[in-house]
Amino acid sequence: MHVLSVRNVEEALIKGTRIVINQGHPRDSRNGPVMVMPDPHTTVYSLPKERVMFLPERDCNPFFHFMECLWMMSGRRDVAWISQFSANIGNYTDDGINFHGAYGYRWRNHFEVEDGVLDQLATIAALLKQNPDDRRTVLQMWNASDDLGLEGKDFPCNLIITFRINPTGELDMTVFNRSNDMVWGAYGANAVHMSFMQEVMASWIGVPVGRYWQISTNFHAYMNTLEKVKPLLILDEMTSPYSTGEVEPFQIVNTDIDVWHSELSMFMDEGANAMGYTDPFFKKVAVPMLLAWQNWKNKDDPSRVETAVAHAGNIAATDWRKACVEWLERRA
Repeated sequence: MHVLSVRNVEEALIKGTRIVINQGHPRDSRNGPVMVMPDPHTTVYSLPKERVMFLPERDCNPFFHFMECLWMMSGRRDVAWISQFSANIGNYTDDGINFHGAYGYRWRNHFEVEDGVLDQLATIAALLKQNPDDRRTVLQMWNASDDLGLEGKDFPCNLIITFRINPTGELDMTVFNRSNDMVWGAYGANAVHMSFMQEVMASWIGVPVGRYWQISTNFHAYMNTLEKVKPLLILDEMTSPYSTGEVEPFQIVNTDIDVWHSELSMFMDEGANAMGYTDPFFKKVAVPMLLAWQNWKNKDDPSRVETAVAHAGNIAATDWRKACVEWLERRA
């Protein structure tokens, strides 16, 4: 097994591109030719809260990454809400209405128990608050009766997640993945969504965030996307805006966890129109980001880019602000 230890996701993509090009083997897949690592590949993030990607060569959509985190944490699986931020995402569902393997839904609403549904996140948080040495805190996403041997477009790639309070009192997390595309998955969406959930869980339990391991059985990169990130080979991975101090992570949960979940529900239902947000994460980060996106999508407004950039400039999180402003300006 190959182990890549990095500070953050930007360093991971730069180093990972070198590794896949130098050590990968060409293979075919149902989505086209890929370069596949010969053995399982593990990525260890020492600072998983540094989750935002700034590299223009990768050109991540920060609005989509951010909003998908909230959609997941709310336990939803509907296409309608998240498709506001990605026009093509509905193509990855079987019916265009709900996702079969939506992670957040499986975290919080998929598994039935005698008195309703099992909220795995709430259960794990309660277990680790009660017993920090608990070794049975396993979050399940793959379910054999729903997934094994069946056909469809949307089956979980990430299978299970384990949590532990490490000897220094921090929340460590290990994600096990069956098939991981390096560019779009491992060092794209996965690094954002999983670390976001890890940080919320740490706040829920009342401990700091520790390290994050991503173990990928089939670690690969599609040839066409690998070509787009080859310019990263000449970059110094230590020039990330996080490393230079230009930006820093913004705390996700700043209030009581119950208040945070209530305001998450309010944001999902009412968005920027809701009154009464008390957590700065929603009031000063999520709301201006949503306003920036909505103005960007208003194609009837000739000044939509300038208006969107102005709203993005109000995002209190310096990392998300930088990523959103630069993403919009690249399109201007």
